[in-house]
Parts: sequence; structure tokens; C-alpha cells
Amino acid sequence: MTWTSAMGRALVTAGAAALAVPALTELRIAPSTRALTRRWREVPVGRRGNTALGISFRPRQCEDFDLDPRETLTTLLSYPFDLVRLSAYWDRIEPEPGEFDTDEVDWQLEAAERAGKRVVMCLGPIKSFGYPEYFVPGHLLDEALPEGRLVDPVSQPALLDAATRYLARMVKRYRDRESIVAWQIEHEAVDPLGLEHSWRLAQTFLRHEVATVRANDPARPIVLNGFLPTSTIVLAHQWWRTRDQGDSVAAAEQIADIVGIDSYARYAVTSVGRWSVYLDGSTGVLPALRRRRLLATVAATGRKVMVTEGQAEPWEAVTVPPSPTARAASSCPPERIIKNYNDWLRWASQARTELSAYLFWGAEYWVMRDRQGDSSYLDAFTRLLEQS
Repeated sequence: MTWTSAMGRALVTAGAAALAVPALTELRIAPSTRALTRRWREVPVGRRGNTALGISFRPRQCEDFDLDPRETLTTLLSYPFDLVRLSAYWDRIEPEPGEFDTDEVDWQLEAAERAGKRVVMCLGPIKSFGYPEYFVPGHLLDEALPEGRLVDPVSQPALLDAATRYLARMVKRYRDRESIVAWQIEHEAVDPLGLEHSWRLAQTFLRHEVATVRANDPARPIVLNGFLPTSTIVLAHQWWRTRDQGDSVAAAEQIADIVGIDSYARYAVTSVGRWSVYLDGSTGVLPALRRRRLLATVAATGRKVMVTEGQAEPWEAVTVPPSPTARAASSCPPERIIKNYNDWLRWASQARTELSAYLFWGAEYWVMRDRQGDSSYLDAFTRLLEQS
């Protein structure tokens, strides 16, 4: 072994050891559910200032919860928030060659306008919010996107051509709607989706999409969002998987007018019986350093930061959030809706800036819980709106 290789191994070992200590402090082992309490009534509510509050809406999540999407959106829009993020799912708009059906987008947008809400419209096209975050019509691909590869203009020219034509058509259709205040392009655009797939969009692919939208609507700002890890383990893992071109937050910093942050303070990584292992990086040093640098950097350029997904529903070790009878999932009981919001207001203030908006993630879950007899999530949201 040469001195150079020995030194390299020593540095890797030292780096792993340096990460191990904070990572271990962020692990929590707890029962997957806990008794419902009234703590959400007691948590102080931070003052929003000029930060607009809102929600994201997922009709597909309503379907998973056996909720009627139209009724659910009508219920949610009755609350006095400012902003709603909607999504155009490409596979539903062009399910077959030659079809172009925007009915699902139309009724959501019309409902939001009747309620006097402003809209962030996520156009996709490859990725959009809501599991499985990938909504390319099947007829546009002869085979699945190759795992472990970057999807770029050279390897997927036909997909890029179809995606940009779709984007241009959608922007032209909706650009005269005054309710739409921003376009979101893709969702966590250049990140892989957990362990489900390892392909990623290349920044070059994303830049073509953004250029298409800007060419067809130069006035409206463009939002790009990314998952900002709140734990050291996930921060290191995400850096490793995206080290060749950076992650979606880094892409947003370079390209977007508004940088969107998806933030989940506590989530389960596995469970055994009634116990789960959670990552809770609310006090993580390395995630905090990246968060502070991000807020300061974007503020210094005069651009805006918004929380596109502020965790307000459980993230347990299952795809569909559980709804235990008369109990709360430990990853996000009702009081966490307020705590997670408070944390972001405080972090922005510490960075001497202000969030342009904070969108709560999980509103469909609140309605489902309410239908099951537990109004505490909706009540916590109501209290936050009234007192912020």
C-alpha cells in the first residue's frame, strides 16, 4: 500500500467517523403511534409577517384515501389561506396518442379562482409531486428509463421533444389566468426517487424545459424545488448519489427565480411490530449549516425562497400515511404542523430573510382524519391561520 492510498483511506475513515456521531444522535426508536393529545392547542404560533401560507393539493392522494377530490378541494379552499399549489399530471392529460384532456387541471384551477386563491402550477412534465412522482405517459417511452443513468438531451431526445412541446402547450393554455403566480417545472427535478429508481434528470434536460417555459411566458417566475435533508445520514447519502451535478436544491439555486424547499423534520426508515426507527435531524449540525448557507445565498441574490412542502402529515415506513384510530402517527402528530412551521420562520429570521411562502404538505390527510372523527389536524391548521 502506498503512502497516498493509505492517507486516502485514513481520510475516508476519519470522515465516516465524523459523520457517525451526529448521525447516531438523530436516530429515534419509538412506538409508531401515540395517544392523541391537545398539545396543538398549546404550541405558540409564529407570526408570518409577509410570508404567504398555503397548501398543495393532490387528487391522486384523495383517491388513495377514498376521498372525492372535488369535495376535498372545496373543503380545503374554504380555509383562509393565500396560496394553493396544483399539479398537471402528464399521464392523465395525454393518456393516449393524440389525446389532450385538461379537465382535471381546469376544475381545480376554477375552484381555486372562485375561492380567491393564488396558484402555483406545477407542470411536470417528467416528475410531479405525489407518489410515485413520475408521470410520463406510457405511450411516449418504448422502455423504462435506464437505472443508474442521467436522462439527458442526447440519450432521450424524443422524450425531451415531447416534454417541451407539452410544456409550451400547457403554458399557452393557462398563461392568461391571473390567478397563476408562478410555474413549477418538474418536482425535485434532478434527484432520484428514494430507492424506487436511480435514474435522474440531467441539468441540461431541465434547462431546456425551463427555457421553453420562459420563452412562452417571460413574465411569471419559475419555481424549482428540492428535498433539503434534515438529517446527516440523508444529507451524506443524497450528496453521494448526486455528486456529479448536484441535487435539486443546488439546481434551483442556479436556475430558478424562486427556490422551493421540501422539508420533513421526522420520518420513519423502518419498523418492526409496533416500533419504528425515525430520523429526526431537527438539531443536526451539518443540515443546519447547509440550510443557513442556502437562505443567505439566495437572499443575497435578491431571489425568493419558499417552503414548497412543509411536513404536516405522517411519514411512516409505508407509502400511504397511516391513520390509526384515536391515535396519531409518531412522525407527525397535529402539533408538528405548527412546530415545523415555527422552525422555518425562525430559521429564516436567523438568516435575516423572510420566506415568500410556506405550503403545508398533507392537507388531504387532514380531511381524511376529519371524516374518521379526528378533527385535530384541521383544528391545528385553523388555529395557526388565525394566530399567525
